[in-house]
Amino acid sequence: MKPIDIEAMTIGDISRHIRSKKVSPVELTNLFLQRMKRLNPVLNAYVTLTEERACADAKATEKEISRGRYRGPLHGIPVSIKDNLATRGIRTTAGSKVLAEWVPDYDATVVKRLKKAGAIILGKTNMHE
Repeated sequence: MKPIDIEAMTIGDISRHIRSKKVSPVELTNLFLQRMKRLNPVLNAYVTLTEERACADAKATEKEISRGRYRGPLHGIPVSIKDNLATRGIRTTAGSKVLAEWVPDYDATVVKRLKKAGAIILGKTNMHE
């Protein structure tokens, strides 16, 4: 069997591989986190990385899927959240110095829905104020 080329796949392709257990959410999350750590010093794409939380969520997701509790096409898919969307317990700056240390106690609706669908949040992406 040929190795799977994640970089050439769509989310739909990866989702099917996660559901069939050909791709591990833990390995996929680690792959993305490694790439982020390597490229972010140059690109400055992420203002906040949530590595520990993402790894814990990936492990929980993998267990859930292995037990037959597949939630749908975003289950186990690593995603990033733009820094203007509130994320409970994660610094949300909206690119503003005024909000530089704001940590919301709630999730924006889209964040709630992504979590409910089983998406794994890798971090918050940078933006201009």
